[in-house]
Amino acid sequence: MPPLRTALLQSSGCPGSVARNIEVLEDAAQRAATGGARLLVCPELFLTGYAIGDDVPRLAEAADGPAAQAVAEIAARHRLAIHYGYPERDGDALYNAAQLIGPDGTALANYRKTHLFGDFEERWFTPGDRPVVQAELDGVRIGLLTCYDVEFPENVRAHALAGTDLLLVPTALMHPFPFVAESVVPVRAFESQLYVAYVNRTGPEGEFEFVGLSCLAGPDGTVRARAGRGEELLLGDVDPDLLTASRAGNPYLRDRRPGLYGSLV
Repeated sequence: MPPLRTALLQSSGCPGSVARNIEVLEDAAQRAATGGARLLVCPELFLTGYAIGDDVPRLAEAADGPAAQAVAEIAARHRLAIHYGYPERDGDALYNAAQLIGPDGTALANYRKTHLFGDFEERWFTPGDRPVVQAELDGVRIGLLTCYDVEFPENVRAHALAGTDLLLVPTALMHPFPFVAESVVPVRAFESQLYVAYVNRTGPEGEFEFVGLSCLAGPDGTVRARAGRGEELLLGDVDPDLLTASRAGNPYLRDRRPGLYGSLV
C-alpha cells in the first residue's frame, strides 16, 4: 500500500470570519493537492478562530451546516480529504469539534473534544463523550482527537488498541507549552505505535500566543516533518510499511498486562 501523503496547514486564518477562512482553506487545498496530498489537516477551531470570545454561539454551526457544505465542495473539487476544527451546535449544546470530509465530499467522521482546556473552553463548550472516533482513507485507519486530548496517554492508547494508524490532532498550543509539540507528541506516537499529525495555530490571537511547531510524528518516535513558528503548509508521508515494521519490532502493545492496570480507572 502506498504512503498516504498528508498536508498540515499551520495557520490561524482570519479569526471571526468563516468566509475568509474558507478562502484560506481553498488555497491550502489546491496547494496540498498539487503536492500530491490525499489529506489536509487544519488546526483547532480553524473555521472561526480560537480567540473569538462571546462570538462562539453566533459562529457555531451544525455538523452539516453551510460551512461543512462549503468544505465538502472544496474536498471534492481537489479530490482530497479535509479535516478541520469548528464550533459545533447541536440543539442547545456547543462542542469544540473537528470533522473529517472525504475526497468525494462525504462526511466521514465528527469528533467532539473530550478534555476541555482553560476557562474559555469550559465556559462555552460541553465535553464530548466518545473517546474513539475513526474513519478509513485509502486503507489507513484514521482516528480523531483535539489538542489537550493527546496529552492524556490513555486517549492515545485507546486509539492504538482500536487499530488507529494515523491520529489527527488539530490543536491551539500556546505559550508556555512548546514542549508538548516538541517532546510529548513524538513520545505518544512511539509508545502507542501510530502516526500523529499534530497541527497548530500560529502567532498572537487575542490573549493567546500560539507557538506553531506542527509535526507529523512516526511510530518509531521520529518526527517525519516539522513546521517552524509561522504560517506554513507542511507535507509528510504516512508509510504503512514503516508502521508494520515498527509494530513488529516494538513490543509495547504485545507486552501490556491490563490485569495490573485496574487501579488507573
